[in-house]
Amino acid sequence: MARRLARKPTPAVAAFAGIFAVTLLGLLSVGAVIPVLPRYVKGPLGEGDFVVGFVVGAFAFTGLAARPLAGHFADLRGRRLAVILGSLLAAVAGLLYFIPGLPALVLSRFALGAGEGTVFTAGATWVVDLAPPERRGRIVGLYGLAVWTGLSLGPPIGDLLLRVGDYELVWAFATAAPLLGAAIASRLPDPHVPGSREEPRTLIARESLRPGAALGLGVIGYAAIAAFVILHLDERGIGHGTLAFSVFAVTVVVTRLVGGDLPDRLGPVRCATAAAAVEALGLAVVALAPSLPVTLLGASAMGAAFSTLYPALILTVVDRVPESRRGSAVGTFTAFFDVGVGLGGPLTGAAVALGGAYAAAFWLAAACAAASAVVIATKLRTTSPGMAPAAPAAGSTPGPDPSP
Repeated sequence: MARRLARKPTPAVAAFAGIFAVTLLGLLSVGAVIPVLPRYVKGPLGEGDFVVGFVVGAFAFTGLAARPLAGHFADLRGRRLAVILGSLLAAVAGLLYFIPGLPALVLSRFALGAGEGTVFTAGATWVVDLAPPERRGRIVGLYGLAVWTGLSLGPPIGDLLLRVGDYELVWAFATAAPLLGAAIASRLPDPHVPGSREEPRTLIARESLRPGAALGLGVIGYAAIAAFVILHLDERGIGHGTLAFSVFAVTVVVTRLVGGDLPDRLGPVRCATAAAAVEALGLAVVALAPSLPVTLLGASAMGAAFSTLYPALILTVVDRVPESRRGSAVGTFTAFFDVGVGLGGPLTGAAVALGGAYAAAFWLAAACAAASAVVIATKLRTTSPGMAPAAPAAGSTPGPDPSP
């Protein structure tokens, strides 16, 4: 027993832990500045609320654009180099915070978006490379917790640093964290061997478009609950909207830890279809919201479904492409998450304006989740887990797209 406990982790497990740490450090850098930027923009810079909103959200533009590019680069040059470059970009963003003035601040946010998008896309592809085919769903789900953990722990860290020091202390942390991530990434093994440059490649992977569209429809539910659950429950006289969102977030994490192997055991298409349907049901329950316990039930159902949807859908992508194009496929797919979040806010806001009540946001999100279930059930086909098509030989013509 003692010998078993003393056994060192396998190289794949150690590599996964390293990739998790690199991504966590990058997201800590993102999260640490979230509570600080509004104060900095309105205080030392003397700008208004519109500028606050633009600065906070600016990184999403380059994050969306960087994901397909990062995946393509990771296929051509390797996952490790892509992760290192993304971490260095995030560190450059931290350095730009030190330069006074709005232009430098906006430029830093653009650099941060490109860096974060590159790190997560290449890191997710790297993790899939390392994972046994029969455990990919669980491994990808656990990797996603690096994002949730970073965005959860980053804001209190940034707030604490501002209280005990000044803005420069926050900027220093935002620089040092991704730099440490780059150093860790440089020591990790990368099993990916880039294929021939003559091999046919595309920046946008067609195999990712339908799973990505299903993901984007499902993500609108997250936008709805993040933007309107507090106002919705206040409108109905229930209150405790923060608790409802916390229950949703905790359920996301618990589901990844406890039920992360559901896509592996049930099959990705079946699991994703069920997750989208349960999300639609949970959002409908939140929309009705007769009491706090029922609302929390709906929020927990939505959280469990939302947690399962991403790893299940990404399996339908990676199981349909050869390893030589896996990065491009993951980059195309993950970009739809940004699209869903970016469009979800305005769409649910428009639903509220037209419907005259905050419940309209959740009914719209429920309809989108139901549409996601239909897209998955009727439009997606996948090979068995781990049975991705073989990579084409150099110079050969790829076979037809297996999607209907």
